[in-house]
Amino acid sequence: MNKGKGFGFGLGKMKELTEAFKKAQQVQEGAKQLQEELEQMEIEGKSPDGLVKVILSGNQEPRGVEISPEALEKAGSAQALSAMVTAAMTDAYNKSTATMRDRMEELTSGLNLPGM
Repeated sequence: MNKGKGFGFGLGKMKELTEAFKKAQQVQEGAKQLQEELEQMEIEGKSPDGLVKVILSGNQEPRGVEISPEALEKAGSAQALSAMVTAAMTDAYNKSTATMRDRMEELTSGLNLPGM
């Protein structure tokens, strides 16, 4: 039996566990704040010619689509207009996911979390 050894770790391990717990709480609080910020963001994506715009929140929730009159003239067909809208959606999605990734990296930087 290990008399007087408690759970098998000393004060050093207890300090590490306490620090890890504090870091986890900081990340949790930061993640909640980040979620709120992302909900308020508006990220705009455009078709390559800029004639179609798609607006998403930072959480990829659709906020709006703007199709200029020139886009209707240039497209000439529903299929071409659809391709322009899809390109704008893709641009907005890519910007939104990059924003989320960058913000999460900021949140977790310096924490030495496994897998991050």
